[in-house]
Amino acid sequence: MGVTIYDIAREAHVGVGTVSRVLNNHPSVSDSTRKHVLEVASRLEYQPNASAQRLARRKSRTITAIMPYITNYFFVELLGGIQDTLFEHDYDLLLYGVNHPRQIEVYLQRSLRAGHSDGMLIASIDLPIDYTQKYLKKNFPIILLDRFNEHFDSYFVENIAGARNATEYLLSLGHERIAMLTGNRDTAPSRERAEGYLEAVAAHPAVTNAGIFHPVHESKNDGYSKDAGYEVMKEMLRLPAAQRPTAVFVTSDIQAFGAMHALKESGMNCPEHMSLVSFDDIELAHYYGLTTMHQPIRRLGVLATERLFARMDDPTLDPQHRRFTPELIIRQTAGPPPMRPINT
Repeated sequence: MGVTIYDIAREAHVGVGTVSRVLNNHPSVSDSTRKHVLEVASRLEYQPNASAQRLARRKSRTITAIMPYITNYFFVELLGGIQDTLFEHDYDLLLYGVNHPRQIEVYLQRSLRAGHSDGMLIASIDLPIDYTQKYLKKNFPIILLDRFNEHFDSYFVENIAGARNATEYLLSLGHERIAMLTGNRDTAPSRERAEGYLEAVAAHPAVTNAGIFHPVHESKNDGYSKDAGYEVMKEMLRLPAAQRPTAVFVTSDIQAFGAMHALKESGMNCPEHMSLVSFDDIELAHYYGLTTMHQPIRRLGVLATERLFARMDDPTLDPQHRRFTPELIIRQTAGPPPMRPINT
């Protein structure tokens, strides 16, 4: 058993209350007594009990994070930024991974319990209206990532602009038959990135919208997975060669990896037979030579967590909304259209 305040009191010949006041920096203790007690505590190598300190300060020194699919590469990198920042502030992370919509309300309800955590980060999940009111009433510190809410600090990437820029890059290479490979239909990234893709194509009347391709069945990770990218590309390759797109905007890197595997199985490659531009720029994109739209994923985690600490210190801060425009990273998977369609 470790050294307790009772051991310090006995060794220093003072009361337990005096030791407690010294360790909590109470002003009612004389300088000489404070010095004497601290010297004894140091000599005995006293380590304060973290749980007791938290209760005394009415702080849990814990942050809650709620996010879907924590095995998804996007969220792994986002968590890296969050955890780096929490470590610098000596805070712990309580992480809830949402695998089913019913879990969201359970985790939100837990977060409202007194002392559960000092603040919360919610990533890629729409906050229900009733919980918006509950958190506002409690003045509980919340930061949203990859979502916008006028009532709370929000850190998000411009999906529409990023998708539009990705598609315009394919247009600039000379492609006139461009498709989009995306996730499940009801997700916010799918809707917003489809809007950007359609805007770019509509601005060029000579360009054919070769279609927006979703997973046939509702897929895990909202369709943002390697398996979903593989299956959707297989479906696309079943089109007659003359109708097949020469370029595809893919809404996430992990889907693009699956799509590239499907192309390779069919005797095709990028960009000789089909060009791909993706979205995210996760670490693996570099090793795949993937041309993609860079999101500052880890930086989003760092900045949002720093803002959470600022809000915990001053709950009266006005909501801050930070928008980030993705940057095109040109690698090897996009080039001019092929001279003629391949009949594979």
